[in-house]
Amino acid sequence: MAQQLQQAIEDKSARIGIIGLGYVGLPLISAFVSSGFRTMGFDVDQEKVDMLTAGKSYIKHIDSAAVASWIREGQLEPTTDMSRLSEADCLLICVPTPLSDSRDPDLKYVTLTAEAIAKVLRPGQLVILESTTYPTTTRDVLLPILSQSGLKSGEDFFLAYSPEREDPGNPDYSAAGIPKVVGGTDETSCKLAEALYGHAIVKVIPVASPEVAEACKILENTYRAVNIAMVNELKMLFDRMGIDVWDVVEAAKTKPFGFQAFYPGPGLGGHCIPIDPFYLTWLARKQGLSTRFIELAGEVNSSMPSYVISRVADFLNEVGKPVKGSKICLLGMAYKKDVDDPRESPSFVLMDMLRERGAELTYNDPHIPKLPKMRHHNVPDLTSQDLTPEFIAAQDCILIATDHSAYDYDEIVKHAKLVVDTRNATKNVSTMREKIRKA
Repeated sequence: MAQQLQQAIEDKSARIGIIGLGYVGLPLISAFVSSGFRTMGFDVDQEKVDMLTAGKSYIKHIDSAAVASWIREGQLEPTTDMSRLSEADCLLICVPTPLSDSRDPDLKYVTLTAEAIAKVLRPGQLVILESTTYPTTTRDVLLPILSQSGLKSGEDFFLAYSPEREDPGNPDYSAAGIPKVVGGTDETSCKLAEALYGHAIVKVIPVASPEVAEACKILENTYRAVNIAMVNELKMLFDRMGIDVWDVVEAAKTKPFGFQAFYPGPGLGGHCIPIDPFYLTWLARKQGLSTRFIELAGEVNSSMPSYVISRVADFLNEVGKPVKGSKICLLGMAYKKDVDDPRESPSFVLMDMLRERGAELTYNDPHIPKLPKMRHHNVPDLTSQDLTPEFIAAQDCILIATDHSAYDYDEIVKHAKLVVDTRNATKNVSTMREKIRKA
């Protein structure tokens, strides 16, 4: 079985099935199609499948013309029919792994996908989990479900873990251009996964086990979360001392060794950094240990929206206005610059807090024309407002939550009464800086 699959991978006759056609799955399809493979795309969202079938992309950095070409040339077949999972030789699982309300890992999408695969799993298939999760998931959760098929791992089918690595909005790193870590539940599985990714990814790094690969992903994102928390905490301290933390970071990063720049913000967003460290704290509790350092970082980062709103209240108070009844426009609902991804965006937390305080709220985001529904937020029915001089001048406060490149910050400051900047987006605005406040 392994030799046949290895040969199919080498001559690119193997068909690749991507399960979950979101911000990870669709770029992966692009990488495999570009390297000469035929792909199938599986998703339970009929709207996504219909859009792809029509040759339309729903992700900003994936061009619709490319999708149309994949469909036209038979390089991608999207479907919601999970009974067709057996048609793919290699199955890559890219489904969400959120946290529950109690901040425990919620693996229901992984387990449901595994159960769907187990129903149709055939000899000679390779299954790779890419969804971010805690160490032992592949071996202790995925493997037992797949084994219910009656097939034996390492002989009849093959199983590995390779954590997704995406940096949306960064033109320097496509899915194909970011090295891939791979760990198999056995040596054969690891070699097959390494061979598969070797065709589509710039570099593949095999590791000793899926547990190492799973822990690698958690380490990467916990490292960022902890360092961002440190800078966020320093921002609050330096602000009280009248020191601009952005100037401090710019000065510190001139050191050519021993320092990496991290930047403060209104909170953490995206699927990874706000969530992944809590997988680790949950796992530690199961082992009878505590991860105080990580939990403290989570507390600091989670407190940043409250800090921002308190500063907005202070700045409005300076001009004799309460938050209640003030017209406040949020700039940027995406979780990071120049992307259309709203997942875990702190902008929605800011929106909730401002609405609770009675603000008359509007927003603008050139990448999110209408607010989407969000699991943990009561999202109002709002559309992005045009940033005309008249609109800006009518607002009591412009709150910059996401520093999109499309914004003309000079014009915004020129017409605004007050600008509260959480991203240092106005650093190059040279006039009327008396209107700008940092938060």
